[in-house]
Amino acid sequence: MSAGTDSPSEADHSGPSPLPGTLPEALRAELVAFRRDMHMHPELGNQEFRTTAAIKTRLERAGLAPRVLKTGTGLICDIGTRGDDRPVLALRADIDALPIPDTKTGCAYRSTVPDRAHACGHDVHTTAVLGAGLVLAALHREGRLPHPVRLIFQPAEEVLPGGAPDAIESGALEGVGRIVAVHCDPRVDAGRIGLRHGPITSACDRLEVSLDGPGGHTARPHLTTDLVAAAARVATEVPVLAARRVDARAGLAVTWGRIESGHACNVIPQHAELSGTVRCLDLAAWRQAPDVVHAAIDEVAALYRAKTEITYVRGVPPVVNDPAVTELLRSAMTARRGVGSVEDTEQSLGGEDFSWYLQQVPGAMARLGVRRPGERAVRDLHQGDFDVDETAITVGVELFTAAALLDAGRD
Repeated sequence: MSAGTDSPSEADHSGPSPLPGTLPEALRAELVAFRRDMHMHPELGNQEFRTTAAIKTRLERAGLAPRVLKTGTGLICDIGTRGDDRPVLALRADIDALPIPDTKTGCAYRSTVPDRAHACGHDVHTTAVLGAGLVLAALHREGRLPHPVRLIFQPAEEVLPGGAPDAIESGALEGVGRIVAVHCDPRVDAGRIGLRHGPITSACDRLEVSLDGPGGHTARPHLTTDLVAAAARVATEVPVLAARRVDARAGLAVTWGRIESGHACNVIPQHAELSGTVRCLDLAAWRQAPDVVHAAIDEVAALYRAKTEITYVRGVPPVVNDPAVTELLRSAMTARRGVGSVEDTEQSLGGEDFSWYLQQVPGAMARLGVRRPGERAVRDLHQGDFDVDETAITVGVELFTAAALLDAGRD
């Protein structure tokens, strides 16, 4: 990664900073350059070879020994674990991009890859964990790292069911006692984070439905299966039925993104398709969701004698923040930036495969503010013009570094 590994300003600036944690200006500049280079060269899930190589090179220059995951992209890197059997604190970043065009204008570091963009902030997550790793490695060399740490650079977060299961299969959680992560939030000002006990994201699954019948003339719908009407009823009634069959507080939501059927105005088609997502705020209801949704679809389709084929793809459970680890992040941010730097955040209906780690070890995810203070424009994730206030990188590094240092007293 050229800006991250080849520029002449890249002497190893990973030296310590005083809780220790204030970043030297040269390291700040290097991390911004690394993030911009990554932003210019986005790679989709399980294709992050250039990104993996760049991270690996930089960690090796800091005297560390990262190892690439079994899948060929993504890395795990330990700091201070040799001969130390205490539980490890893991810092996790996701490294993949999205299959959408970068529509930013006048931006020197916009994507150079057609129809690919870091429109979700994974480049910021990655750079923050990398920067924290460099600082913590320097502290370890000086005998000032009080607790072992693992860096996890995970591929394929945007690909259901996510790259987290592959990272876990590669040993990412072996010896880990707690795990933390951040996610960019364009509704929170840079310099601040959002925290929440309990669920902070939603479960998210993918749903594909095919409806079939013999077809016929629109003059005689009573002699065939009125497939367009059947598809319309599935589209409108299944979300209501499914939501009514679990606790209303679970927030089970079936939402369609595509419906297709037919080719002529006077022909009842033989085939119809619907596709969408199933989101759920509650872990127990998410576990029931496939059976609930299947039953609702079959019941509605049966009214029209339509045959169904349902493909229900398990995505991710909700991210459920452990209260103790959430308070560790609060203490870390407060130590760096003061009590005013932390705000409460709401549960999102977005999905995040960080949840798979939390099925095995306690952990927490923070919302990392990336909005320029005073900015009035309303931005969102997964849009081609998404960008961040790059001071958020320093905030992420400080948060992770402080969490690693404060975690020593929480065994």
